[in-house]
Amino acid sequence: MQTPAASFGIRPARTPDVRAIRRLAAPLVEQRVLVAKEAVAYYESIQEFLVAEDAAAELVGFGALHVMWEDLAEIRTLATSPAARGSGVGSALLKALLDRAQELGAAQVFCLTFEVDFFTRHGFEVMEDQSAIDPEVYAELLRSPDEGVAEFLDLARVKPNTLGNTRMIRLLES
Repeated sequence: MQTPAASFGIRPARTPDVRAIRRLAAPLVEQRVLVAKEAVAYYESIQEFLVAEDAAAELVGFGALHVMWEDLAEIRTLATSPAARGSGVGSALLKALLDRAQELGAAQVFCLTFEVDFFTRHGFEVMEDQSAIDPEVYAELLRSPDEGVAEFLDLARVKPNTLGNTRMIRLLES
């Protein structure tokens, strides 16, 4: 069943959404498309999430924006239900997350993804290295215990744990 693009809304996630987010994420975690997270990790970062819900108030997608530095943010855990794929839900969530990044002052947004074509259509480019990152910022980011930051920096310690996805980045308009 395809969800028509006009029949969903996007809003900030709330703690009662965590169960539905985890339910939608579970098959993608099994397929190693998303990283497995404990329920507590979703609750701790719920303020980073936006959700898409259909006309029946069922969750059909979700995504998070994690600020990494003064001008750098990461799109995390962006996914839609199988029924909503191809209906514009993912694009709408991504646009809302990019708008949020811009509102927060981020000049660039990073993601790790298997959906290279999707993110390319939305202005992201494959990231070859961190040469665009100021050396002082790089040194500060090295202090972060966050695995997403380690992935962004392409640190050897995360190599055994990576899913084999592609690092991508997009510069936001000022």
